Amino acid sequence: MDGSPSPTLIEKSYALARERYADLGVDTDRSLALLSQIPISLHCWQGDDVLGFEDPDRGLSGGIMATGNYPGKARTVAQLRQDLDKAYSLIPGNHRLNLHASYLDSDAKVARNEIGPEHFRGWADWAKANNHGIDFNPTLFSHPLADDGFTLAHADASIRRFWIEHCIASREIGAFFGKETGTPAVTNIWIPDGYKDMTVDRAAPRQRLKDALDEVFAKPIDSRYNLDAVECKLFGLGSESYVVGSHEFYMGYAVANQLVLCLDAGHFHPTETISDKISSTLLFVPRLLLHVSRGVRWDSDHVVTLTDDLQAIMQEIIRGGYQDRVHIGLDFFDASINRVAAWAIGTRNALRALLLALLEPIDELRQLEKDGDFTARLALLEELKGMPFGAVWDYHCLRQEVPAGMGYVTEIRQYEKDVLSTRK
Repeated sequence: MDGSPSPTLIEKSYALARERYADLGVDTDRSLALLSQIPISLHCWQGDDVLGFEDPDRGLSGGIMATGNYPGKARTVAQLRQDLDKAYSLIPGNHRLNLHASYLDSDAKVARNEIGPEHFRGWADWAKANNHGIDFNPTLFSHPLADDGFTLAHADASIRRFWIEHCIASREIGAFFGKETGTPAVTNIWIPDGYKDMTVDRAAPRQRLKDALDEVFAKPIDSRYNLDAVECKLFGLGSESYVVGSHEFYMGYAVANQLVLCLDAGHFHPTETISDKISSTLLFVPRLLLHVSRGVRWDSDHVVTLTDDLQAIMQEIIRGGYQDRVHIGLDFFDASINRVAAWAIGTRNALRALLLALLEPIDELRQLEKDGDFTARLALLEELKGMPFGAVWDYHCLRQEVPAGMGYVTEIRQYEKDVLSTRK
């Protein structure tokens, strides 16, 4: 037994599930067709613990931490692509890659403010060959000029200039990917800037950050190729007391400049969820980028599981009809388990949460709410929790020619034996 149900059993189970959902007015075939059109952007940094290939021996800094030492992590660009290929083969649908600037494909060392499309040609060729879109991120951490915890908001103008140039170069690389792949890259800026302890002057760093961002975004780039995003945070390692790029700062900046606002599920108070922010922010910004993660007590970026929070995020996207305005990316890095499995588990869970939302009888739920029949609304929402969505998911996997059930784990174990265990 490899953990996968037989195709015959999957098809029989789906036929019954389709009838059950039809009784509620839900067309499961249509739901699956919609699901197949929603891409998830897999984050490259899960594959090597956020080290990148610029100088992997340097280690992490700037509020970034990956814990665990599971064997077999990628140490070269080729190995990372090999692992990504395996992960994509276990995930139904056609998905994207979220790439950081420190993952350049170059034999020579390149300063971050001097990177260009030529240093990412290999990634573009790989993406085109595999029909992946690519999203991009300047890397403003794990660098000598970021070791004191400040980058775009740095008081030293020369250091600030270095990071401005890096972000400008990153936007051009994002546009390069957009032109090459035929789908716009979302180029997202996150910075670690902040103070660990009591902060006296909170205004000056934020003014410097605003001025720096104004320079970064001064040159217009065609939205057919690149979409600019900014990412907020409540606190981080080394910036527990004050983060320059707070939610209020970036919300205001994104609204004023009509940029994409990035909401990270782990960047707010532990009891605060990003699902409720989606409909509010989309009244004022053109698009959202979501970094779907699972914080445990703090922004610890655990592998995404099928939690209530995850389901609430996907419900808000589907119920609001925001599929074309919300870009879904993952952001976790767990080095304590098989890294390919982490990608597969997290992405499959994000897709399962989307499927659950797509299987809701949304028109009936809206009508009940409009009619003030909150009793029936609650009863129907609870009844949906017992519906056979797992049979619909297995059928989706079967149609997309990826393993259903635990079958993908069997494939990962074999991949670990054949590939990961041979890496030194």
